[in-house]
Amino acid sequence: MLIQLIRFFLKTKLVKFAQQVNEAAKEQQRAQNRNADGSINVDHIPPSQRKRRQKDIKGGEYVDYEEVKD
Repeated sequence: MLIQLIRFFLKTKLVKFAQQVNEAAKEQQRAQNRNADGSINVDHIPPSQRKRRQKDIKGGEYVDYEEVKD
């Protein structure tokens, strides 16, 4: 009788703890999703944009320099 009572008590506590952990994980995921709003991630550049971008970059002029030590 006592063992059954202990099992029941432990089982209810374990279920309650699992629910709390699950809720905490959901809340953390909601917070991350809220922070991600407004940010932009570009995975694809259309070919027309790619060609124009390559034309804009024409290399550069090499500038020789000397390091000055204090």
